[in-house]
Amino acid sequence: MTLWFVMALMTAAAIFAVLWPLSRNRPLASGSDVAVYRDQLDEIGRDRAAGLIGEAEAEAARIEVSRRLLAAADAPAAAPAVASSKRRRAVAVVALVLLPLGAAGLYLTLGSPELPGQPLAARREAPGQQSIPELVARIEAHLEQNPEDGRGWEVVGPVYMRMGRYDDAVTARRNALKFLGSSPQREADLGEALTAAANGVVTAEAKAAFDRALKLDADDFRGRYFAGLAAEQDGRPKDAAEIWRKLLASAPPGSGWAGFVRESLVRVDPSAATAAPGPNAADVAAAGEMSPEQRETMIRGMVTRLSERLKQDGSDVDGWLRLVRAYTVLGEKDQARASADDARRALNGNDDGLRHLDELIKELGLEG
Repeated sequence: MTLWFVMALMTAAAIFAVLWPLSRNRPLASGSDVAVYRDQLDEIGRDRAAGLIGEAEAEAARIEVSRRLLAAADAPAAAPAVASSKRRRAVAVVALVLLPLGAAGLYLTLGSPELPGQPLAARREAPGQQSIPELVARIEAHLEQNPEDGRGWEVVGPVYMRMGRYDDAVTARRNALKFLGSSPQREADLGEALTAAANGVVTAEAKAAFDRALKLDADDFRGRYFAGLAAEQDGRPKDAAEIWRKLLASAPPGSGWAGFVRESLVRVDPSAATAAPGPNAADVAAAGEMSPEQRETMIRGMVTRLSERLKQDGSDVDGWLRLVRAYTVLGEKDQARASADDARRALNGNDDGLRHLDELIKELGLEG
C-alpha cells in the first residue's frame, strides 16, 4: 500500500505541473497593443534623428515592430480566445485521465508491483555486500571451472595467507608460478607461504624458492631476510648476522621492516643491541603499511620473540612499549592490554617506566 500511495502522490504532482501553466490565461492582442507598437515606431524615428542608432539598426527595428503591429492589428478578437480555451481543455483532459492511466499501464507492463520486499540477507548476496569467505568461495568456484587462470590464483593467494590457510596459499602460489611464469615476487611469495605452512621453519623447498627470487633480483628483501633466517635455523648465527647486517645497511630511510631485521640481528648477535636498539615506534607503525603476508610472517615473529625476551628480562621499558604498540598495530587490542598489565607487574617500582607506559596506553586508547 505504501508503494501505491507514493506513486499516487507522484502522479498528482505531475498532473499539477501540467495544469498549472494552463490555468494562467494569456492576454490577447488588443487595441492597446497596436498603440504600443506605434509608439515604438515613433521612438525609433526619434532615436535615429538624434543619432543614437544607425540607419541599419533603425531599419531593422522598424521592420520587426511593423511585423508585430500588423499581426496585432489583424488578429481576431474572439476566435483566438475560443481556440485557446479548447486547447487548454484538451490538454487538461490528457493530464487528468490519460497521464495517470498511461503511467499505470506502463508500470504494470514493465514493473513488478507484486515483487515482495527483499530482506537484508538476500541483499547481502550482491557482490559488493559479500563477506571475505563468501568472495573466496566464489573465486574458488571460478578456479574450479578455470584451473589455468593464473591471475585468479595470484589474487586468492594473499587472501589465503591473511585467513591463515597456509596450505591453500602454497597451492595458489604454485599455480600462479605455473601459469604466469617465474618472477622475484612470485618466487618469494611461494617461499613465504611454505615457511608459514611449516610454522615459521624455512624448509628446503622454501629456501630454494627464496634462492630463485634472489637469482632473479639480488635485492629482493624477503629473499635476503629469509636467507638469514634459514642460516639461523641451520645453526649458523654468524652467517645470519652477516646477511642481516648487509640488509640493514641497504634499508631506505624510514623503512618499515628495518626494526624487525634489527630485532632478528640482536637475537643472533647480542652485541648489536648497543648499536641497534631495536625497532622504534615509527618502525612498527610503518610495518602496518606492509602487505598482509609480510606483516603476518615478520611482525608476528618479531612480537613473539620480543615477548619471550621480556619474560626473561622484564626491566626493558622500551621493549614493553614496543610490544604494546606492535600488538595494537596488528589490531590485537586485548593482547596489547594484557601485555600492558604484564609490563606494570614487571616495572613495579620503576616510576619513570610506568609513566611512559601510561602515556602510551592513553595514546593508543587502551584504557579500561
